[in-house]
Amino acid sequence: MDDAIVIFASDLIAIFAIYLVINLSLNLEFGFAGIPNFGKVLAVAAGAFVMGILPIQIYKVILNSDADPIDDNFGLVAQINDHISADPLTAVAVFGVTVLAAMAVGAVLGFASSYPAIRLRGDYLAITLLAFGEMIRLIGTNYEGLVGGTLGVVIPDMLSFVSHEHRFLISSLVLLGIAGLIFFLVHRFTESPVKRLLCGIRDDEVAAESLGKDITNVKIKTLMIAGVIGAIGGLLYAAYVEGAVALGYNRLNWTFLPFVMVIVGGMANNKGVLVGTLLFVVIRKLVIYYNDVFSGYVPFDIIWLDYILLGAIMITVLIFRPKGLLPQKAKRIT
Repeated sequence: MDDAIVIFASDLIAIFAIYLVINLSLNLEFGFAGIPNFGKVLAVAAGAFVMGILPIQIYKVILNSDADPIDDNFGLVAQINDHISADPLTAVAVFGVTVLAAMAVGAVLGFASSYPAIRLRGDYLAITLLAFGEMIRLIGTNYEGLVGGTLGVVIPDMLSFVSHEHRFLISSLVLLGIAGLIFFLVHRFTESPVKRLLCGIRDDEVAAESLGKDITNVKIKTLMIAGVIGAIGGLLYAAYVEGAVALGYNRLNWTFLPFVMVIVGGMANNKGVLVGTLLFVVIRKLVIYYNDVFSGYVPFDIIWLDYILLGAIMITVLIFRPKGLLPQKAKRIT
């Protein structure tokens, strides 16, 4: 098989898996519970920052190194990669600890963002959560000690023990496996009676409260669970690109595009989210990888083509299928 095709397919699988994880967390908040979390980037960036900090700190202890994780970043990461190549079991353990730490941070941030969610509604809530998401990018950019400020940090390659020839494809398949597991767990969770509770709160909070449901507690738990999943998505992306740069975690890529994918695929439908994510990732990757082919046929800079196509698809879907390609299916209660 052509190497270019393998690289394209591997990158497509990896980005699809990462966005699927993030979009599932957003669908849980927005699609099922009706919480317009315009600060989705908060959990995503937090997971990436944990990946940028914790493995290096753990390996500093293992290697008994005095190197500075920021100033001596490249040299220290090179030593860590050599150790990972020689001791893969430790690398797996370190990655597992990092995932657990990212999940804990995501849960804490989800709890923190639930404070306005239980007191505000509609546009006020969306704007407040948007501000929460912007805060972490500003902190990461201006506080160099976190993840290197504007330059960012290089992250150890946790698959250094895999041969270079197969590492790219294997990393993509690992990401796809993790995304598949999360999809299964989220789908089982949202197909339980919890789905009726979340959708009931989304559709009419007063009616749900009149039936004795603790709306505040449900919203807090929803944001915490979604924060955990979103942080895993951010961690996976940082691990995949082997770096964490605060400026890269912006509202467009990690809040607005996930909203578009969820809305186009179908809110409160995990299969719809999968379809919407796959559709958008495929279009973006085709435009990015084959921009030379398209550049001769469009009367503008090719970098805007994917945004124009994605916007056109969203408008078309909203006109002809306003509930998305695979809308939520109503279940008859017997």
